Amino acid sequence: MPLSDEEARLLAQLEQSLAEEDPDFASTLRGSKLAARYRKFAVLAAVGFIAAIAMLLAGAVTATTWLGVVGFVAMVASAYAFIRTWRRGMMGGAEEGRPRSSQPKGSGSGSFVDRMEERWNRRQDDGR
Repeated sequence: MPLSDEEARLLAQLEQSLAEEDPDFASTLRGSKLAARYRKFAVLAAVGFIAAIAMLLAGAVTATTWLGVVGFVAMVASAYAFIRTWRRGMMGGAEEGRPRSSQPKGSGSGSFVDRMEERWNRRQDDGR
């Protein structure tokens, strides 16, 4: 069931006020787009790896050395791309749109719920 115009307007206002009130939390919620991009790139790298194996085997069967070499280089490149993407995107290396090296100390430890609880507690302490 689609949203009515009034509901869509209220939802847009809620999103906008959330982004203004807590930009860090809003960027965390938008992080799913980044994860989807990493997943897509990892799948493309895996498909490239399979195509490179086919090129390598075709080069070996037909005794075409250059095709085998190109297939091998493509295999190595796609494996590197897959591993790099897996580490950065799938394993949580790029939370909130920032690389792991620029994350503040202690922000990578614990689960998402633990980090949100810690943030809530900090806000409560600052408000007193």
